[in-house]
Amino acid sequence: MLAAGGAAAAPDTAEEADDPVITMLRERGLLAEPIADHAPQVVSQVRDAASDLVMSAMNFLGVPYRLGGDSAREGFDCSGFTRHVFELSFGLVLPRRAEQQANGAGLVRVARSELRPGDLVFFNTMRRAFSHVGIYVGDGKFIHAPRAGAEVRIEDMRQTYWTRRFDGARRVEPPGQSVMR
Repeated sequence: MLAAGGAAAAPDTAEEADDPVITMLRERGLLAEPIADHAPQVVSQVRDAASDLVMSAMNFLGVPYRLGGDSAREGFDCSGFTRHVFELSFGLVLPRRAEQQANGAGLVRVARSELRPGDLVFFNTMRRAFSHVGIYVGDGKFIHAPRAGAEVRIEDMRQTYWTRRFDGARRVEPPGQSVMR
């Protein structure tokens, strides 16, 4: 399982030592145990089609929160962060606000049970639907710019706080492919 902190473990095999995804996860303290201890699906999720987006998002871990922020230099708020990452990764310019992103053209609804890395995940954190957004990274975790005084970080969506506030998820629909509406 991915972890939000901890010491990086040494690779178990030469293959793991040469794998840039595993190396980056270890360097960020997100993969503490040997890969053999992880469900193979976790690493394969990070490598799937959205892995570039997830890897791009992880490059911003530790960037401070700033209300209205949309750059690594000045800081991010939640929707500024997702907007920046999607533009960098896909060239897709998302709307500026979380609720606008939830209803944006080109994004389709995704069931929680169907989440894949790179999906946008939305939460009700201000007593209104879609008031917060992050990017799903796999294994029940998401990356986001949480609040004033905090930094971009990874959290577990299975924590009670996030489970109670989950509003839904959206995915960029590949051309010619339909996802649950």
